[in-house]
Amino acid sequence: MVSFAGLNQDAALLQQRIERFHAVHAAILKQVREVIVGQEEVLDQILIAIFVGGHCLLTGMPGTAKTLMVRTIADALGLAFRRIQFTPDLMPSDITGTDIIEEDLETGRRKWTFVEGPIFGNILLADEINRTPPKTQSALLEAMQEHSCTVRGHLYQLPAPFFVLATQNPIELEGTYPLPEAQLDRFLFNAILGDLSADDEIKVIERTTATRAVKIEPVTSADDLLDFQQLVRMVPIAETLSRYVVNLARATRPKSESAPDFIRQYANYGASVRAAQFIVLAAKARALSHKRYHVTYDDITSVTLPVLRHRILLNFHAESDKIDADEILNRLIAHVPRPKEN
Repeated sequence: MVSFAGLNQDAALLQQRIERFHAVHAAILKQVREVIVGQEEVLDQILIAIFVGGHCLLTGMPGTAKTLMVRTIADALGLAFRRIQFTPDLMPSDITGTDIIEEDLETGRRKWTFVEGPIFGNILLADEINRTPPKTQSALLEAMQEHSCTVRGHLYQLPAPFFVLATQNPIELEGTYPLPEAQLDRFLFNAILGDLSADDEIKVIERTTATRAVKIEPVTSADDLLDFQQLVRMVPIAETLSRYVVNLARATRPKSESAPDFIRQYANYGASVRAAQFIVLAAKARALSHKRYHVTYDDITSVTLPVLRHRILLNFHAESDKIDADEILNRLIAHVPRPKEN
């Protein structure tokens, strides 16, 4: 039987972990905002992905500071940062690493030695991931799902934590390869970087055309982040909200009985069970980031679009009517009855 002293001790420890989470979250935002102007929603989504332990796909026009944002966050987290510039001639071994034959100076015999690729870091920036063929893109699949990679039959564990933050250009299609649906499904979010306001663009010019230099200081550690990922999973969610998330995911599937007419008309495929899992996890991280200790309806609807927009495959009817995934999802949120919150 657990004593009251033990319960109080556990409660005090949990409170310390929560306070540490909030302190680190605020410190990361402060550091990153010294470099990055605007894009608050995208920044929140990246941090949610990190606190959940998921991966994030950043979609934006050239010059929207995608790469700079990822590098700055990595510096603030104090993690090992790796970058891969994806090109059409990139090979899978350029990502995972490969075995080479070396001669042992003591025995004179030759032996296989594994040389780690850039995937062996904590934060991997896959820059312009859609510029390399699917064979090379698939080299990330095992790493993103299992946090390991297999080379010549040998299994190698990746450092923990491990995040893939990938970027892609939405307008330049020549010489690019669409990401396979199986790989897209591994990304927690598809975050879209929009245009800055005029005032924010003035701030960018003032910061980047002068002699101002900013040094980003690490504010956390790998052990902290692993603890935060467990802390996020402890945030409670009401059964009615969990059922709402499942109903929302099922309604995206054209063959589902609960699918509305516009889904049947415009969508070929909908979201999987993994999407519902990701919505709940992201909602928990958002709730904790906003200093709330339970998930709300607003938490769920705030993360629904970035979680689902890359998981719904639209057909030619949607293209001809100029309807995109975000419009479909907004209509779906309005269509599915709002749950009662306890």
